[in-house]
Amino acid sequence: MKGILAVNHFLKSEKYNELHKALADAAKENETDLIVKTNLELACENPNCDFVLFWDKDINLARRLEKQGFRLFNSADAIEKCDDKARTYIELSEIVPQPKTLIAPKTYFKADFTDFAEKAADILGFPVVFKECFGSFGEQVFLCRSIEDVLSHITEKPFILQEFIKESAGHDRRIEIVGGKAVAAMERNNEKDFRSNITNGGKMKPCIPDEEECRLAVSACAALGLDFGGVDILNGGLVCEVNSNAHIINITKCTGIDIAGEIFREIKRNL
Repeated sequence: MKGILAVNHFLKSEKYNELHKALADAAKENETDLIVKTNLELACENPNCDFVLFWDKDINLARRLEKQGFRLFNSADAIEKCDDKARTYIELSEIVPQPKTLIAPKTYFKADFTDFAEKAADILGFPVVFKECFGSFGEQVFLCRSIEDVLSHITEKPFILQEFIKESAGHDRRIEIVGGKAVAAMERNNEKDFRSNITNGGKMKPCIPDEEECRLAVSACAALGLDFGGVDILNGGLVCEVNSNAHIINITKCTGIDIAGEIFREIKRNL
């Protein structure tokens, strides 16, 4: 079986190199020939392969490859739904519990959002979590304590405002789902930041999620059409975010579970 690992040409660091190597090693162990190609390379060529493991968010490239008949893991549609936090919230509404969320109205340039921020404050209270719709590793996520604080983070980029779950400040559980099953989980704690991300100083330890947490994570991935994904669950059983391209190195090191191997075994089951 021959596959392509599609990655972003412009994201280059030891963190990404380690991830790509882990996936390549897991592919080899599962008798899969995996070639790494960047989105820049794929933009200029037509690949020859049985599948594409699409570890990027270049949606236009993903859709083009699907149009050419390639099976993508995850699909372009699933990645797009996860990449946009506003879209994720909409897709999961009425399916799994989430923090109260308001989506900022669309604007075509930097605009005055004072009216929206004031109405949001009446509904969500303070502090409130400000999130740009596109971002990873907890970046572009801020805890705001006033209208002025909210306004200071607004650019021309789309954003959401989300209820602050005080009971879960600096704490969540990341559950990795592959093929509709919870295969690994870790608990993340950050005593110095309301964000639990390891990148922001959070600490991790393996955990065993309860039946309800597993159900929520599986349901979220199913609703978004994911073959695999990482689901972040806050205290109280609220789904915070779903990651189509979760950085699986940390949870693999934390739990000792071969998540990359699980992904390739799932790919083989579907081809």
